[in-house]
Amino acid sequence: MKLGRRGDGTARDPEAHMTLIEHLAELRSRIITSVLAVTAGAVVAFWQYEPIIDWLSGPYCEIRPDAECVFLQTDPLESFGVRITVAVYTGLALAMPIVLFQVWRFITPGLHPREKRYAVPFVTAGVVLFVLGAGLAFWTVPKALDFLVSIGGDQFEQFFSGSAYLSFLVKMMVGFGIGFEFPILLVFLQIAGILSPDQLAGIRRYAIVGIVTLVAVITPSGDPISLAILSVPMYLFFEASIVIGRLLRR
Repeated sequence: MKLGRRGDGTARDPEAHMTLIEHLAELRSRIITSVLAVTAGAVVAFWQYEPIIDWLSGPYCEIRPDAECVFLQTDPLESFGVRITVAVYTGLALAMPIVLFQVWRFITPGLHPREKRYAVPFVTAGVVLFVLGAGLAFWTVPKALDFLVSIGGDQFEQFFSGSAYLSFLVKMMVGFGIGFEFPILLVFLQIAGILSPDQLAGIRRYAIVGIVTLVAVITPSGDPISLAILSVPMYLFFEASIVIGRLLRR
């Protein structure tokens, strides 16, 4: 079956002209695929829980160098809940390439065919940047914990519960990971014609304030160390997205 032609002579993608029912069916299919990928990753992580939790507890152990690195459990179900939480988040991390690809394939049918060649670079860059952001958060957490622990004074002895520590760590890693997706969003908006490099360059002063505000929202600790460590690369990403947008326009 031949594809239709646009006014510029390029092939028209039939997916760009699906009915509402067809779009909903495609959305359901892509959601199911993503859920299955996350579930498969979670099953693997559930059975590999011990090495994963040992690695995740590293930042906590760094602030307790002279004490036993154990968590305080006050609820009989807490350890099981922590294991399930670790499995789900790890499964999501393992399935991230598949999830990002499903999202990309759903939102791109209306784009020009030559623009779809960015699918692989976008998915690859998205995964790499998220991992780099999560890694930076993992490196930042001991410093943030040390600040948060020391600011309370010597009257407090630190024994974190597993669920509270894991919630803090995951929120930090996800927050940093989302922050590192910032250039992907800006480049995509430029490709789609919603923003231009000149428009982004014109809001530099406001971008700095917006970035710091956004970082304060997406990071749970609110400490100045985390704020500075994430704000700096996000602003550099803002400048890099302007350069990339101009190169793509050419």
